[in-house]
Amino acid sequence: MKKHLLSGLVVLSVLAGCSSSKDVVPDIPPSELYSDAQSSLQSGNWTNAIKKLEALDSRYPFGAYSEQVQLDLIYAYYKNDELALSSATIDRFMRLNPTNERLDWVLYMRGLTHMAQDQNFMHSVFNIDRSDRDPEPVKKAFADFKKLLQRYPDSQYAEDAKLRLIALKNRLANYDLATADFYLRREAWIAAIKRCQEIQKTYPNTEAARQSLPIQLEAYKQLGMQEAIDRTKMLIQLNQS
Repeated sequence: MKKHLLSGLVVLSVLAGCSSSKDVVPDIPPSELYSDAQSSLQSGNWTNAIKKLEALDSRYPFGAYSEQVQLDLIYAYYKNDELALSSATIDRFMRLNPTNERLDWVLYMRGLTHMAQDQNFMHSVFNIDRSDRDPEPVKKAFADFKKLLQRYPDSQYAEDAKLRLIALKNRLANYDLATADFYLRREAWIAAIKRCQEIQKTYPNTEAARQSLPIQLEAYKQLGMQEAIDRTKMLIQLNQS
């Protein structure tokens, strides 16, 4: 019995050794390893690309490919939905290469990474509106794209950044609208009014700003503030025309 158990353990250890050896990146010249990583990137094999790029990054941190390897890792991590690693690599790259000519792309990727952190696959599949979710990643993405436009107005990523800023502004406005509605349902009339006014001031050209007016009107009615009621009714009429 012991012999069979021992032989079984030996077989398992051999199999484990074979399995782990497959995961080890071969010790080949950096140029060849980089070429293999590029092939994996081009074919969309993100996991394999990451494995080889990480090997390059750890074995040759100051090599000829070091900066490009980090740039490739940013993209591969993002595509492989390893957003925390993508974000960490971005921060590292920006810290070590403050004058790199690709910083506009790096900033653009940081915005995309923060945007992706606001997504939820199941919510997308079932078309569930989650405007009430914490918008912190959205705020960070908004800041990234805004900074991109300020620092690199002629960047090839500027036009896309402008479009994303519009979408992000709507996302933030919808979050504030959901918060105002929550306050209204909790009968926190003053808090609801303040949040509605904040939406109208910060995001004046959004659908959320228009939708905040009926919430504001109801809160004023509950407080019996006739002058404010009349003023809000006028704003609603103006926004309907």
